[in-house]
Parts: sequence; C-alpha cells; structure tokens
Amino acid sequence: MDIRTLEQKMAAAFPAARIEVADTTGGGDHFAMLIVSERFDGMPLVRRHRLVYDALGDLMRAEVHALSLQTLTPAEHDADGMS
Repeated sequence: MDIRTLEQKMAAAFPAARIEVADTTGGGDHFAMLIVSERFDGMPLVRRHRLVYDALGDLMRAEVHALSLQTLTPAEHDADGMS
C-alpha cells in the first residue's frame, strides 16, 4: 500500500480537508493519518473514525494492518497550535 492511494481515498471522502499520511514503519501497512475537516464538527471521536474506516473500505481488511488517526475540526486543529 502506498501513501498516495490512502491520500486519494481520503480526498474523495473528505473534499477540502487537510490530509497528511505517513508510513510509520516503512513497510506499507502501518500508517498515521491526520484529517482536518469541517465535516467532523459536532461529531464524537468514534463517529469520526468510523467515517474514515468506511472511506477506506476493504483496504482496512487487507492492506492496512494498523492505522493511527487524528481527526480534527479546523477549530480544534488551530486551538492545538498544529497549523
């Protein structure tokens, strides 16, 4: 699995979002992902993560072994000083 494929999947599911993907082990199956989207506004963390998993679909069952997620609204991102 390559980072570009994950970025494309997320961009399709979360238009206009800030998306950052990193391969955490270099093996193409463990990733960290930051998604900053207005779509997450008012949504609990579990629901945010479910949206990401749903967008990844079958990739989560086969090609992605581990995924660390940070799902933030723009306000949360700015408040954390992560810009």
